[in-house]
Amino acid sequence: MEPLFSVIVVCLNPGAKLGETLESIRQQDFQDYEVIIKDGLSTDGSLDGAIDGFPEGKVRLIREKDRGIYDAMNQAVGQAKGIYVYFLNCGDRFYSGQVLSQMAELISQRHLAKGVYYGNIFERLTGQRVASNPHMDAFGCYRNVPCHQACFYSRELLLAHPFDCGYRVRADYEQFLWCYFVAGAKGEVLFVYKDLLVAVYEGGGFSETKENRRISAREHKEITEKYLPKGQRLRFRMVMFLSLAPLRTWIASNEKTAGIYNRLKGLVYQRNK
Repeated sequence: MEPLFSVIVVCLNPGAKLGETLESIRQQDFQDYEVIIKDGLSTDGSLDGAIDGFPEGKVRLIREKDRGIYDAMNQAVGQAKGIYVYFLNCGDRFYSGQVLSQMAELISQRHLAKGVYYGNIFERLTGQRVASNPHMDAFGCYRNVPCHQACFYSRELLLAHPFDCGYRVRADYEQFLWCYFVAGAKGEVLFVYKDLLVAVYEGGGFSETKENRRISAREHKEITEKYLPKGQRLRFRMVMFLSLAPLRTWIASNEKTAGIYNRLKGLVYQRNK
């Protein structure tokens, strides 16, 4: 019998972070899940005793070489059995022990309808709650989709359109836009928001280095050209320019100003909900 959730943890020499992440999964009060650890052949001993404390058969370990995080995520999805898939990076953790039970309740209200169910994250670097856009539309997809630590995906969507490993830092963004503009256009995919803190996000990871921010900007341009018409992209770009997007990004990432920014953003999202 397939579980409701597959919680996927991708790692390569993660050190103590793996244990911290797994502990937050162990503490969940909802038990209809499996854990898949996709390890890219770690050599640091981090896997020793990693699954201690889980019931037998609850955790599956896949040790295979991969071509990076997105290839590893695809490999794990290919072996997942859950109806919904959630990716929890090493160093990140569930915000509370009730996250899975609360998401299960939300999904059950929609009768397990295929879609992306998402909430908010808590950013450890700034110590702030970061709200996701409660209503997805074309501008929301252009500007600010929820990070994958906030999202529970129907496994069918990830199998139908795996992460494109040609993108180094934005393959999850491309996959989300495919869900919205291609699968969602058929009216068969839901995007459902719940005002819930899903994960504590470590931050400062692979996609946030100076070099990868440049790659991210280039990939954003390529991906939006793939899914949005030119006139719409130009209009959205002008809105971002006039609303001082680079300045807002700096404010959101600064410890001293992030709190005010995220509170204001949350109020705007709630007003437009």
